[in-house]
Amino acid sequence: MNEATTLKAAVVGASGYSGEELVRLLLGHPHVELTAVTSRQYVGQTLAEVFPRFGNRSSLKFTEPNPSTLAEAAEVIFLALPHGVAAEFAKPLVEAGRTVIDLSADFRLNDAAVYEEFYGNPHPAPGLLEQSVYGMPELHRAAITDAKLIAAPGCYPTSILLPIVPLLRGGLIKPTGIIADSQSGVSGAGRKTDIPFLYAECNESLRPYGVPKHRHLSEMEQELSAAANTQVTMQFTPHLVPVTRGILSTLYLAPSESFMTEPEEAALAEKITSCYAAAYDDEPFIRLLPTSALPDTKHVTGSNYLDLAWRLDRRTGRLIVMSAIDNLVKGASGQAVQCLNLAQGWDETTGLI
Repeated sequence: MNEATTLKAAVVGASGYSGEELVRLLLGHPHVELTAVTSRQYVGQTLAEVFPRFGNRSSLKFTEPNPSTLAEAAEVIFLALPHGVAAEFAKPLVEAGRTVIDLSADFRLNDAAVYEEFYGNPHPAPGLLEQSVYGMPELHRAAITDAKLIAAPGCYPTSILLPIVPLLRGGLIKPTGIIADSQSGVSGAGRKTDIPFLYAECNESLRPYGVPKHRHLSEMEQELSAAANTQVTMQFTPHLVPVTRGILSTLYLAPSESFMTEPEEAALAEKITSCYAAAYDDEPFIRLLPTSALPDTKHVTGSNYLDLAWRLDRRTGRLIVMSAIDNLVKGASGQAVQCLNLAQGWDETTGLI
């Protein structure tokens, strides 16, 4: 699409945290006109009434989500809905010729049986799985540019796949024994009033959850297996931390070659440095930190960046890789807008920097 052209966009589920973040980004996007926002809870209320931060920026009112109305109002529709619900909207919108960018898990997996295994229900629209593209630009840029149904990756997978995939593709780590330990802010649970996520429950508390089979394992193992060209099974433990937003992931990996001596360590370090440089030096949203720095969620808050650092531990024979993202931006809405830019032929950073 020509950059002089304005694209009409809608956000379904705009009253959640990811939906709110989408609204913020799209209102500031120079090539997008936000024409519809939906929420069953807030029908008839303005954006500013629900989110005062949008005062004087938009007069849009929340409407009931209706696929036919949405198809008339917008050319691209973002679905910020729970899994299982998003597919109900995606099917008629795709059939109407609209571009759909789905932030749920409904179209991230290639195999409907894997979806049922991890999400507990049969896939609601298996016929669309062949059309969907996993929307991680750094890994699937070419496919995204022609896609009409884009599945924005999960927040944890974004923080884990981007550090690991180049190493697997380069043969620098073994596809076995991968361990990921992640900490996420409370906004990752969504905008709801469940007791475990109330302030008094989360404050001054740190706890694991989803052990040992968190749902995001399904898409992580899918993408890692494709990168390694062999089945990958990994260990993943997420934790809830008392901050609003941000994910910090620490990955424990087994290098393919020994580095028990100082020269071996130096040689391996050079290979890892070169591998990451080749993969990400030209990527606008991946920041390879200097050797003296480590990721910090505070430094990525509100941004579409992923900060990455690594260390070799000769004592244990492991490679430790660390990443930080904002779970609502690079882990959700920002990555979705990055995919929009690619699909429309715009500069990838438009509206994000």
